Amino acid sequence: MEFTSLVFYIFSAIMLLAGLRVITAKNPVHAALALVLAFFTAGCLWMLLEAEFLAITLVLVYIGAVMVLFLFVVMMLDINIEEMRKGFWDNLPLAALVATLMVLEMATVLGGNRFGLIGSPTPKPADYSNTRELGLQLYTDYVYPFELAAVILLVAMVAAIGLTLRRRPGRKWVDPAEQVKVKRNDRLRLVSMAPQKPAAPKAAEEEEA
Repeated sequence: MEFTSLVFYIFSAIMLLAGLRVITAKNPVHAALALVLAFFTAGCLWMLLEAEFLAITLVLVYIGAVMVLFLFVVMMLDINIEEMRKGFWDNLPLAALVATLMVLEMATVLGGNRFGLIGSPTPKPADYSNTRELGLQLYTDYVYPFELAAVILLVAMVAAIGLTLRRRPGRKWVDPAEQVKVKRNDRLRLVSMAPQKPAAPKAAEEEEA
């Protein structure tokens, strides 16, 4: 077995274990760290397949943006963040393990050629475009899976909006439609009152007496 195939199987096993940990971890912080490891390992696998554009997009978009969205949803679910912060040192070993695996994976993918572990890739012509090849595969052979993934992401977005828009007892909220329909006569009333002379202070009355 070639070293490249061995690295592929190792990274695939790590990604499967990380994905399993995402759905089995009770602590949302542990699940988020496992998801970061799964995304990063998938990016390393794509770099082994010479899909650098897809790997960089996965790291920047999913790890950098989608994880922020996930943490935002976690905060909207009223999870006690203060209690989670108290267990920072409990989560540190898992975070250190994830970071170490990510560094080792990146070192294996990027430094394999220098140490002779991974053979040099076949040189591509000057007009070769990774993005163009990805687009051709995505919108021709895999157009239906791509549309299905788009629908799943749309459902996830609607579910996230539904979670944040739920009404909770004891919390004040404002209906913008009702505010727009308000008129001046509904909030302001003019009252006609006869002028009145203020009464003299009691101290002044006693001095006059």
